[in-house]
Amino acid sequence: MSTSAHLSTSSTRWDARLWGVLLTVSTVVGLDALDVSMVGVALPAIRSDLGLSTSALQWVVSGYVLGYGGLLLLGGRTADLLGRRRVFLVAVGVFAAASLLGGVVDDGALLIASRFIKGLAAAFTAPAALSIITTTFQEGPARNRAISIFAVFGASGYSAGLVFSGLLTEVGWRWTFLLPVPIALAALASAIKLIPSYDRDDSGAGYDIPGAITGAVGSLLLVFGVVEAPQVGWAAPRTLITFAVALALLAAFIVIEKRSSHPLLRLGILRSGPLARANLGGALFFGAYIGFQFVVMLYLQSVLGWSALQTALGFLPAAAIVAFGSPRIEPLIDRIGTPRTIFAGVVAHVLGYALFLRVDEHSGYAGSVLPSMILLGIGFTLAFSSLNIQATAGISDDEQGLAGGLLNTSLQVGGAIGLAVVTAVLTANGGSEASAGALLTGLTPALSVVTGIAVLGLLVALSGVVRLRGAEEPSAEPELALAAK
Repeated sequence: MSTSAHLSTSSTRWDARLWGVLLTVSTVVGLDALDVSMVGVALPAIRSDLGLSTSALQWVVSGYVLGYGGLLLLGGRTADLLGRRRVFLVAVGVFAAASLLGGVVDDGALLIASRFIKGLAAAFTAPAALSIITTTFQEGPARNRAISIFAVFGASGYSAGLVFSGLLTEVGWRWTFLLPVPIALAALASAIKLIPSYDRDDSGAGYDIPGAITGAVGSLLLVFGVVEAPQVGWAAPRTLITFAVALALLAAFIVIEKRSSHPLLRLGILRSGPLARANLGGALFFGAYIGFQFVVMLYLQSVLGWSALQTALGFLPAAAIVAFGSPRIEPLIDRIGTPRTIFAGVVAHVLGYALFLRVDEHSGYAGSVLPSMILLGIGFTLAFSSLNIQATAGISDDEQGLAGGLLNTSLQVGGAIGLAVVTAVLTANGGSEASAGALLTGLTPALSVVTGIAVLGLLVALSGVVRLRGAEEPSAEPELALAAK
């Protein structure tokens, strides 16, 4: 049985300590978003300075995704078993060190390695941070409010990263890697002071070492195969072997989990319909957006000739809408439920991607780019908090890290697959070169794929709305109660 040093959430007013815990862990998710957005704007400058191809440039993003997506499940369960505070502190420290390393290296391979280490650290901080919130705040309006604030920090970090990256890239792209260092250290100092010892499994349960090894290595190989396939070919022997080994390890992982008395992943949790829809829908939602961001960053700078700062400001309206809207979304979620808000958010994204298909080398910002950015901001505001709430609702405290790890794994693996597929389409249609003409040739096919991924996510979201209407399912509790048995 788990024990926990819960802070009181019975009052409608939160005390300073409770706010401190929430703001500290939220700062870390904001730092993650800051890092992602800053790297996106800096990609053209990194390519120019280090002489990277478009496919190699993808690895600056994918190296992070590999570590993050490959180890999130292990990170979430580790937080449950070893203690969320301990895992959170160590991982934030590693993140700070890897940020410093990325800012001083002078080789593409070392830069990608530093990104992998940062992703590995984030694989432990993200589920630990989310599970700290979900085990601190009682399920319902209090938790919904806390998760909405958590999402605000992600949006604010993203928007701040866009602005800072535009400014810093003008000075030197290395500063975009160094800026997270003092922020991570400040969050670490605050966490040491404010965060108490949270749930740790002290029931005498053993550690599922075989499951941890097969699950982690299998996930890493699967993500590696996905992000490498555009470079070596989807049907190349190397790619097929990688996928075969990854699937064999994941199959072994499932067998081990079924037989283990203390599994790393309790497979029964996957029988929850709301949780499954949140994970699948989140993977498609994030996969479409990461692919879109990669293509549009290159389009704005290489085709339209925008500076890094102009590109950053071009994305700012979307992030500003999320930062403004997320704190105010909780009453809507309470009133209409997560399935409907997720559906509305995905609809906004599909429309935003479809509208961007009109752009060419003469497109103006107000008429062609801004409408999509507004729709993307609205979509994130509606869907992101709702996905986090739906994925963790009704889950027992001793599996909140697992639930958070599952969701973040889905988001990151979805992002990796989306980016890999979109990059493959872009390069296959002439976008492998840095010239404006080549990128423009591959733009429409790549954006069509992005829109198609988003449409698949729309179908998943629609299934949740249909289920809600047909079964009168106002919340996730019925299915989750069944899954907990």
